Amino acid sequence: MSTWRVLFILTSHDDLGGLRRTGYYLNEAAHPWKVLREAGYEVDLASVKGGVPPQDGHDEQDAAQQEFLTDPAVAAQLANTRTVTDYHPADYDAVLYVGGHGTVFDFPGNRALADFSAKVYENNGVVAAVCHGPAGLLDITLSDGSYLVSGKNLTSFTNAEEDAVGLTDVVPVLLETALTERGAIHHRAPNFTDNVIIDGRLVTGQNPASATRLAEALVKVLTDR
Repeated sequence: MSTWRVLFILTSHDDLGGLRRTGYYLNEAAHPWKVLREAGYEVDLASVKGGVPPQDGHDEQDAAQQEFLTDPAVAAQLANTRTVTDYHPADYDAVLYVGGHGTVFDFPGNRALADFSAKVYENNGVVAAVCHGPAGLLDITLSDGSYLVSGKNLTSFTNAEEDAVGLTDVVPVLLETALTERGAIHHRAPNFTDNVIIDGRLVTGQNPASATRLAEALVKVLTDR
């Protein structure tokens, strides 16, 4: 493969327990996209249901976000995203589960996402996730029947961070707890600080502050395979 390709996976869920709208967190797509694009990678977008994915966290002062939204290739895909079933795992070197509170509602239990990622991983690819994106890691099982995260060092949006934003009783799953129950070794840093964990070909970031360095770590892991 002449050009490395990464598939970003976005939530399609837009309701945060009736409190407000949610979706994928724009910072966590735009900043990794910028890093990967500058490294010469191709980035495609998929969402759980396809169509226009709901968006959260738009900051008009963030140059990377504006660049992401106005890029012609990105804009065309965001206008009508495909689902993972429209793509072939063999075409991708990595998947990146973009965060946002919507993910904890529609990533867990989604067999199509889990199967796609397992195939990429077992083809020597990389699985990455940031903030609430690790919700997509919960159900990835490998061909030997084990959970991908079992025994792996990783991070995610923490229980303390969920409490700090007042959503502990709103979200259907607390990621730190759920990942640990799957056998993961969860590493948390102080609330809302940059924290990226690499364990082999699994790369995770704790929160929005980790998005850029997550992508930089993804580039390193892909290069070093």
